[in-house]
Formats: sequence, structure tokens, C-alpha cells
Amino acid sequence: MENIRFRIPERTTNTIQKDGVTYLTYRIFEGYPLIAAISTRLGGVSVGCLGQMNTSYSRGDDPERVKENHRILAKAVGYEEERLVLSDQIHETTILQVEEKDAGGGVLQRGVDGLMTNVAKLPMMTFYADCVPLLFYDPKHRAIAMAHSGWKGTLAGIGPICLTRMKEAYESDPEDVLCAIGPSICQSCYEVDQTVRDAFFAKWPGRAAAWFLPSEREEHFLLDLAAACRDTLMDAGMQKEHIAMPDLCTCCNPEFLFSHRASDGKRGNLSVVMQLI
Repeated sequence: MENIRFRIPERTTNTIQKDGVTYLTYRIFEGYPLIAAISTRLGGVSVGCLGQMNTSYSRGDDPERVKENHRILAKAVGYEEERLVLSDQIHETTILQVEEKDAGGGVLQRGVDGLMTNVAKLPMMTFYADCVPLLFYDPKHRAIAMAHSGWKGTLAGIGPICLTRMKEAYESDPEDVLCAIGPSICQSCYEVDQTVRDAFFAKWPGRAAAWFLPSEREEHFLLDLAAACRDTLMDAGMQKEHIAMPDLCTCCNPEFLFSHRASDGKRGNLSVVMQLI
């Protein structure tokens, strides 16, 4: 893992090294009583294209290696691995409310792309390898949520849906919520076809043009997925200054972060973990 190449337009994350593990935290959450961290490839025991810190059981990794990665990551970040609740993502918009009774349940329900809770010391985890991590924190009502937003989820409005679910469950006002948009694929790396572009233009005819640039290939375009997430969250009532944009591209940094596109699908998964303290 030498010669790691970073593309950092603006610092929104901190790189933490502890007990041989390298992970990221978010500056927008500094000083608040919560854990919000994303794993990198560094510090685990997985090997080959899954090395080192693969945290997903769905990538063909040795389950014992994945289990050890979870133990190592939990110790470094500071949560109880035995209480962890995991997502099982299918690029849709189901957000699952997690309670104390769910602690340690692993995957509670199939087909979940987001998790939320207001229970302290209850760690939740979602998985990524180019798609956009959305991390939400309501400091007024002490609630957290996280959502996995690929182009399908973004088009379906998973970010605004997550805010609505937080409002229904915890009385969260979008104006009070803080959001970190985590490391994900940048516009320069994210080429989509005409069908995807047309779907975004159909849903947001007055706004979608700002998210696309022409690609070198005919009938293909470059999509700024993080900007689409930000703008739709603002449409849902969030304040721009409460949204931290990503400062790392997964595809530009495949030695440091897992990327589906950079690896042609031969990769592990990054994980985002959140917990109220």
C-alpha cells in the first residue's frame, strides 16, 4: 500500500491512524457526542483484491478474516463490535429504525439501504465502494442516520426520505441536521449513459443540468453524484453550511479506498459506522 495518491479539493475529513488501522472521521461532527467513521483499505487481515480491511461478508472473503477485521476496526474506532447492526443494501430507499432490542443483531432485515437510531452506544454500519455515504446527525434531538446513495438511490430520493423518516421518528427538523457526504466516486470518474441522464432530467428538469458534463464517449455523461445528493438535501430543507462535501474520490485512490469502477468489481467494501455516545 505504498505511493497512495490523494485528490483532495477541500479538507472535510481527518485521517486517523490507531492500532495499525487507518480510518477517516468528519470535521463537521467534531465536538459532538457521536462516533462517525469510515474505514479505509488499511489495517485489516484480508488479502488480494479484498485486502486489507474488507468488512463485508458478501464479497467472497474468508468469513473469519472479515470477523477479525470487524474486531480490529471496532477496537481502533471505539465501539462494541458485539452490538453492531448492519445494512443489507439493494439500491432502494428502505430506512430501518434501530432500537436497543436490535443490538448485536447483525443484518436485521434484507433490502435495507439506510439505518437510523436515537439509542446511545448502539453502533450501526453501512457499506460502500463508490456509492455516496450520507451521514446525518441531529444534535437537537440526539439522533443519527446513514444512507447508501448510488445513482438509483439518489434518483429515488433516499437522502430526503431519510430526513423525513428522522422527522417522523425523532421530530428532527432538516434545518438542524448536520450531514457528511462521505468519500465516493467523483464526477471525473463517474461516467453514465444517456438513460441515467434522461432519468435525472425527467425528475429535476430545472436542476439536473448542473450535475452533468459531456463525456468523451458519445451518449455518455459525467455525473456529479455528490452534488446531486447535496442539492436534493437542500431542497428538502437542509442548510448548505450544514452539509460537508467529500474530499476524497474512491476511484482516484484505489490503493487507499475500495472502488468498484477502479477494480472492475474485484474489491472489498468500505464501511461507515455511526454511534451516539
